[in-house]
Amino acid sequence: MKRHRPGTKALRLDDGEGRRKFKRSSMGVELAVDDLEIANQVDNIVLFSGDGDFCPLLEAVQRQGVHVSVISSLRSKPPIIADELRRQADTFIELDDLKAAIGRTLNAVPPRAVQG
Repeated sequence: MKRHRPGTKALRLDDGEGRRKFKRSSMGVELAVDDLEIANQVDNIVLFSGDGDFCPLLEAVQRQGVHVSVISSLRSKPPIIADELRRQADTFIELDDLKAAIGRTLNAVPPRAVQG
């Protein structure tokens, strides 16, 4: 499987002659469309991103009455959240504060799936 940059996904395309090509595509547009489609069905949306390009999306769903929480980090060096995104969010959650609740220790080994 091909690796790709965070925020992108690999797309498989058929070139019309039976050959497959792989191309990277931004997930941002897809995420925005999905959020706008569900905005009238949810009360809250949680965005794990620091990308300021999501500000118009936040504004759009907030106008529909949706509360938006953004999870990212100000404490990383450099910070990985755009200031305008942090200010646009209804709630900003520092990723580092979640470490104790959702993190794993280095020696923790996940259980193996039972095959049968």
